[in-house]
Amino acid sequence: MATKRTDQASADPQTPEPAASQAAGQAADQVADQAADVADQEELRAYIERFADVLTDTGFPRMPARVFVALITSPAGRLTSAELASLLRISPAAVSGAVRYLSTVQLVGREREPGSRRDRYRVFDDVWRDALLKRDAMLSRWETSLTEGIHMLGPDSPAAARLGESLHFFSFVRRELPLLLERYYREREALAAHQR
Repeated sequence: MATKRTDQASADPQTPEPAASQAAGQAADQVADQAADVADQEELRAYIERFADVLTDTGFPRMPARVFVALITSPAGRLTSAELASLLRISPAAVSGAVRYLSTVQLVGREREPGSRRDRYRVFDDVWRDALLKRDAMLSRWETSLTEGIHMLGPDSPAAARLGESLHFFSFVRRELPLLLERYYREREALAAHQR
């Protein structure tokens, strides 16, 4: 008979659900949310690997590429070593080596987590712009070396002609880079004004 009453009570729309049933429903919702989070994490991991492959194909070392993409795709642009290791499923030593490389090329920085002794690694705002500006200094050094080579080889040699073509290209890029960045900033400001 108790079973019959329970069936009747659950069939009656005005009868409130028992607390155990509500708790089970909430637990099922939490499990569903966690499953969605796991699916999102797997999708993020797959994207990180694809983007890291692109960077690796252009000469970026593999592990720093993965860490860089993980940082640039994180909501705050900041992650701890433990968070990076967990997300990428790598060892803390691998994170340390990757961060060391990324710090050396000035793509990421280290900061102290407030109220903690743990470090967080962050990707710099305007990271691509900064990378291009650093290339300007590198291009200047290349131009100096190319000019030296042209003088050493003599202006009429085929090798000097090749070096001269490279010198012309790098000089052009250095001259145009500030103008390109200026156009970019104007476009970025116009886009931001339009989105307000």
